[in-house]
Amino acid sequence: MRKISWILKRHSLLYSTRFRLLSRNSSKSEVASETYNSYNKPKDIPEYYFEVNKEIFKDVNITTDLEKAMHLASWLRKSIKGGPGLSLASDVALKTMLEGKGGVCSDISQVYNNFCVINDLLVREWGITTIPFDKKYGGHATNEIFSKELNKWVLIDVSKCILFHRSNSDKPLSVLEVFQSKEHLAYDPFLKEIKDDKQIKIYYFGASATPFLISKYKNKVYDKFLTKNSSKLPVFIVHFLVYLTGNSYHYKFPLNDYRNMFKSVIS
Repeated sequence: MRKISWILKRHSLLYSTRFRLLSRNSSKSEVASETYNSYNKPKDIPEYYFEVNKEIFKDVNITTDLEKAMHLASWLRKSIKGGPGLSLASDVALKTMLEGKGGVCSDISQVYNNFCVINDLLVREWGITTIPFDKKYGGHATNEIFSKELNKWVLIDVSKCILFHRSNSDKPLSVLEVFQSKEHLAYDPFLKEIKDDKQIKIYYFGASATPFLISKYKNKVYDKFLTKNSSKLPVFIVHFLVYLTGNSYHYKFPLNDYRNMFKSVIS
């Protein structure tokens, strides 16, 4: 049963099929103004997030956006042990992860988005894949917040609890800056317990790695569909139903042609 569940969620053929349906070539200027907040307001976030948020920021004195974003990421990463991918409604996903029953990088990135919304942080989620696609790679999900103090977007990898900068500067970099600065790229962990240098090098320093923005994800819509159908239908079917309604998210590739992913797809 577990193997069947994995195939229905993670098999490389479904992975590539999803990318064929959802991917769009884009540009740096086109993604510049996109935010998760544009499609998700505090009223769209389940009440459970507000309850947990009180605990996260209890007795904490935060003065900047980046400090707030790092504290939130650290709390989540220390509280979530990780495990199987979930693909559940957002409140159920958060409860499951805090109970130590699962959660991969994309699950953590999605709940992080919701916490940023209710904490007045501009946020967006990015995926990282390879061109051409390599099923051994598996991909990764990360986030980016806008720092009003720095007046720029800053990549914040919640799963790894790291920030990036150039080797000759301590100014944190955005996602696009990271993937255009590989020769002079360095990173610093802000949660020392997390050590995963091998995966970080694959995700961020690999020559074939490229980012894509997860655009127009509507938490309320996916919560509705997943709550109603996830116990009856495979997750990829639920997501396809959302796609048919015209409410699906999309993947925007601002640096590389996504069609080159499929030149040597391994099924």
